[in-house]
Amino acid sequence: MGKVYLTGAGPGDIDLLTIKALRVIKKADVIIYDRLANPLILKEAKDGCEFVYVGKEDSHHTLPQEEINEVIYQNALKHDVVVRLKGGDPFVFGRGGEEGIYLRERGISFEFIPGITSAIAVPEYAGIPVTHRGITVSFRVVTGHESKNKDHSQIPWENYKTDDTIIFLMGLHRLKKIASKLIEIGKPKDYPVAVISKGTTPDEKTVIGTLADIHEKAKNLPTPALIVVGEVVNLHKQLNWFEQE
Repeated sequence: MGKVYLTGAGPGDIDLLTIKALRVIKKADVIIYDRLANPLILKEAKDGCEFVYVGKEDSHHTLPQEEINEVIYQNALKHDVVVRLKGGDPFVFGRGGEEGIYLRERGISFEFIPGITSAIAVPEYAGIPVTHRGITVSFRVVTGHESKNKDHSQIPWENYKTDDTIIFLMGLHRLKKIASKLIEIGKPKDYPVAVISKGTTPDEKTVIGTLADIHEKAKNLPTPALIVVGEVVNLHKQLNWFEQE
C-alpha cells in the first residue's frame, strides 16, 4: 500500500510548478492527471512511470469524480508513490478535499502539495492585479460552473454588490448569464470585465470589455478561460507584460 500525493500542477506555465511537486513527480510510480495539467510535466517522470488520464471538460468527463476517486485508491493499493496531478491548486475548485476524504476512509496515506492557482496567476500574467491600493482591497473566487441538478443557483449573487474583484473560474460557457446577473444586482452595464483564455501559456489571449458587451467580444475564445470583473481590469493596458499586443 502506497502514499498518494494530491498535487497542484499550477496554472499552465510549467515554470510555475513548485519544487516540491517536481520532486514527487520524479519519483512517482503512477501519475493520474487531468486536462489542465501541462502535459510537459509528464516528461519529468522517471522511466517506467505509468500515466492515467482522467480529464474533464464541459459536458464531457472521461470519468465521473466517484470513479476517479476509486482509480486513485486502486493505484495506491498497487504502487508505492501515486501522484494525483491537478491543474491549479487541489483545493481551489479542484475537488482535492473529496479525494482526500475518500482515501482517508479507506486507510490510504496522502499528502497535499499546493499549486499556484489560476485565480491569481492568470490575471497576473495578463497585467490585472486582483487587489490594488485605491481600487479594491479584496477579491472573490467563484465557480462559473453550476450543477445541472440544482433547482436554484448556488452562487449568492446578492453578495456581489460590492466593488470587490470577482474572479470566475470555468465560466466561459455561462458568460452571458454571469454578466446579466451582475447587472441585475446593480452593477453598471459599463463595469469592466476581462476574459483571459489559455492563461500563462504561449496561446494566452485577453479580451477586455464591459458587462454589456463582453459576451459578444469573447464568444470565440477557447477554453480554459477565466473571467475577471472589477475596476482592476482597467490596469491591463498599463501592466500587461506577457502578451504581445
